[in-house]
Amino acid sequence: MRFFALILMFCFTNPLLADAEIKRLLQAKEEPAGVVFEILEDDDDALGWALPKIVKLSARLRERFPDLAIAVVTHGREQFALLSDEADGLLASIHQDARQLRSDEIDLHVCGTHASWDGYTPEDFPDYIDVSPSGPAQIRDYQNLGFVLVVLQGPDYD
Repeated sequence: MRFFALILMFCFTNPLLADAEIKRLLQAKEEPAGVVFEILEDDDDALGWALPKIVKLSARLRERFPDLAIAVVTHGREQFALLSDEADGLLASIHQDARQLRSDEIDLHVCGTHASWDGYTPEDFPDYIDVSPSGPAQIRDYQNLGFVLVVLQGPDYD
């Protein structure tokens, strides 16, 4: 069921390759309304490569557009690395990156629906993580505000 949902999400989001889209945005004459990064992986460790990449790409975007609104929506298995009880130990660096995003005024959302499938509630995530009712709906909300969707794919994607 989850695999089918992931396939449907991929088919309906009109993903743009991150590097090509970032390059296009950096060359644009006008600042976009914002950028929303989407992470949808079936890999528990995906945030280990994805969040540092977002920190780097966001810094490049903000060099060009200092006031650019940026958000991140993670709604695959990777979002569970952001649970409060994962903040110490092996996943501490992921939480450090999440706090860095927050201090850089970048909103980080996880999918409450996906979390609920595994028995988690919003209270299971730290206060620097926003638990949206639905990851896909959160992305659509940003797109309706004019945000550009940038989909990150795979750890070797650079």
